[in-house]
Amino acid sequence: MTCPDKPGPLINWLFCSLCGPRVRKLWSSRRPRTRRNLLLGTACAIYLGFLVSQVGRASIQQAQAAERRPLRSRDTAPASFPETPLDGTPAPPESQDNTTLQPNVVYITLRSKRSKPANIRGTVKPKRRKKYAVASVLQGQEKGPGPSLGPQEASRAIYAEGHTAQVGERSWRLVRGPGVRSAGRNLHPPQTRESHIRIYSESAPAWLSKDDIRRMRLLADSEVVAGLQPSSSKSGARLLVLERSGPDAVPHCGPSPCALLKQPLDMSEVFAFHLDRILGLNRTLPCVSRKSDFIQDGHPRPAILWDLSLAPASNDTHSSVKLTWGTYQRLLKQNCWLNGRVPKPEWGCTEVHHHEWSKMALFDFLLQIYNRLDTNCCGFRPRKEDTCMQNGLRPNCGDPNSVTLAHIIQRTHDPRHLVFIDNKGFFDRSEDNLNFKLLEGIKEFPESAVSVLKSQHLRQKLLQSLFLDKLYWESQGGRQGIEKLIDVIEQRAQILLTYINAHGVKVVPMNE
Repeated sequence: MTCPDKPGPLINWLFCSLCGPRVRKLWSSRRPRTRRNLLLGTACAIYLGFLVSQVGRASIQQAQAAERRPLRSRDTAPASFPETPLDGTPAPPESQDNTTLQPNVVYITLRSKRSKPANIRGTVKPKRRKKYAVASVLQGQEKGPGPSLGPQEASRAIYAEGHTAQVGERSWRLVRGPGVRSAGRNLHPPQTRESHIRIYSESAPAWLSKDDIRRMRLLADSEVVAGLQPSSSKSGARLLVLERSGPDAVPHCGPSPCALLKQPLDMSEVFAFHLDRILGLNRTLPCVSRKSDFIQDGHPRPAILWDLSLAPASNDTHSSVKLTWGTYQRLLKQNCWLNGRVPKPEWGCTEVHHHEWSKMALFDFLLQIYNRLDTNCCGFRPRKEDTCMQNGLRPNCGDPNSVTLAHIIQRTHDPRHLVFIDNKGFFDRSEDNLNFKLLEGIKEFPESAVSVLKSQHLRQKLLQSLFLDKLYWESQGGRQGIEKLIDVIEQRAQILLTYINAHGVKVVPMNE
């Protein structure tokens, strides 16, 4: 009988060889059966416990050996695999005897998560819309004489930027430079870039029509074909031709859409456009913020849609309707064209509907625009940089017939309604210096606009609307800067509501 060499079987062998004879002897002796049974049971229990402990220890050792085995195989495997699948999962190594080893590690391929945009006011950003933009091939080309606009178009351009010129002169000249496409070249291929008008929800805000969105994107994203510069103006405004009507056509407003690019200090015109739409007035032309390579200063500027349907304006007042402050106050009392009533000739009425003056007064008061109804700055304390102080108009406030209204514009096909142009607002006007002269003679205000001011939703709507214009939002310092501008408008709205209650001004629907 051989002696085993392992500890477990050795102990079993010793127990059986030594204890076997003694058990037989004990069983054959004459001792009492109770004591004999107790001894046998105790011995069996000790042996059974020993067997259980040996089995548990053997299972633990086998598990540890199984865990150490793949580590050793991985350490001895080569560092790099010859082939890698497209999904990035490495293949198992092959042994030297051309037998493929069964992998003992499960490889899990994690697919990259799709980037999710920020949730902006409960909206979800869809796929980005891409626009085609073409880089300029004329870098640093000198200015040269070119075709100018006609006398009527030149007159409209001059009143739109607030400067006078002779109607018959060639006041606009073609200018080429960086960011302006050549007349006879087609560039391939177009570059793609994201639109500056961002809409992350399924639809635009309710107060902006589809035409508004289309025109905003036209102003913000269209390429500049040519630039038209006024030869006699000092305002720095430019007229940009955005699209070419034909491959060999001369850049011209009419067949091609145009935009009036103003100065960076006129950025409040963008705010005015969104405020006009939110109040339901719909009297301003679409306006966005735009950076143009045509003017290489890096500052965003307001770009206003060029509308050829505007009626011709005079050179002195830049208006299609000539009025003084005295005649304006008298026609307010006549309720011209109200309820379809045709005014009598002796009333002195114009073709403008009576409700248009109420809308203009409310709009101008919220933005403190004085260059329409108070060109002489008679209703507030002006600063030295205000136009009335620079032109020396302040001392003429005594005679109401000497104070003329300016920038009163109609459309040729719709003389009953006004178009609000030159809407530069002033947010730094303190509450004790507000121009209440703008509200004189007004006995009713539009219900749609007043309801927005009372609804406590003006801030939310302005934030949502101004957020669409990416450049304007960033140029004002993001949400923090926009909130400060809205604070000013909300304070003036509360003052206007107090004025309405104190003076018994009526709030009536004006949906004619």
